[in-house]
Amino acid sequence: MDAIVTAGGIPQPKDPLYAYSNGSSKALIDIAGKPMIQWVLDALGDSKKVDNVIIIGLSPKSGLTCKKPLHYVSNQGRMLANIVTGVNKSLELHKKNEYVLIVSSDIPTLKGEMVDWLVKTAMQTKDDLYYGVCPREVMEARFPTSNRTYTKLSDMEVCGADINVIHVNQVTQHLDTWEALIGNRKSPLRQAGVIGLDTLYQLWRRQFTLQGLVERASERIGIKGRAIIWDKAEPCMDVDKPHQLEILRADMNSQLRKTSDATKRAASIKKVIKKKISTKSKVKPKRK
Repeated sequence: MDAIVTAGGIPQPKDPLYAYSNGSSKALIDIAGKPMIQWVLDALGDSKKVDNVIIIGLSPKSGLTCKKPLHYVSNQGRMLANIVTGVNKSLELHKKNEYVLIVSSDIPTLKGEMVDWLVKTAMQTKDDLYYGVCPREVMEARFPTSNRTYTKLSDMEVCGADINVIHVNQVTQHLDTWEALIGNRKSPLRQAGVIGLDTLYQLWRRQFTLQGLVERASERIGIKGRAIIWDKAEPCMDVDKPHQLEILRADMNSQLRKTSDATKRAASIKKVIKKKISTKSKVKPKRK
């Protein structure tokens, strides 16, 4: 499956992240010594399920790397147009592709095994859209100060994932609805209003279960949708605000320190073992 990474966003002077990006792409903001998007590319490169990676909004001059073939497409100006262009590029690479991953460039704690789990779980059925959600307790256990926006349902509170799976036919259907939903992606209530005022009212009154909301949205849009419930917070922890950036900088630096310490311990143990073997081989056996 090909992965389309959206990286066209450039923070403007009034954006809280402008001071960190200095007028460049948000995807290139530094986290633990790498551009934020590079961590995402590392995860996609480690995935066994990803074939090609298509980056929207950057160029080869950005100096990014990936274990999987990289393809670049220029920013089309709007999120939906970028996704449509990315899907078309995927079909150009392999016309028989049915599904693609849509991945945000600002989820640096994503791991390859998480990508594999999503693809394997999604492909158990044949739906049009697989939209990931993270229960509030999962997010706050991993990132307790993240202050995410949650959709409050009768059976749970969830926030949306930033890596999802869509069928390629969705770029030619329901485009006006998708444009409105994507434009309001940071406001669950506004998205509900796009689907219908009755849906907005019922969501406001917390009358929907997660499955009930999926069924209502699928029916109104005219698709087959499926919710993917994550037990990991990383695919749903993106960078929208400075405090979230600082949380992930601290988290990634902590991970790097742990990895470095583990590598040093392993090297030290290996050195001790090698020394013992060397000493033992030099000891001459006593003559009887």
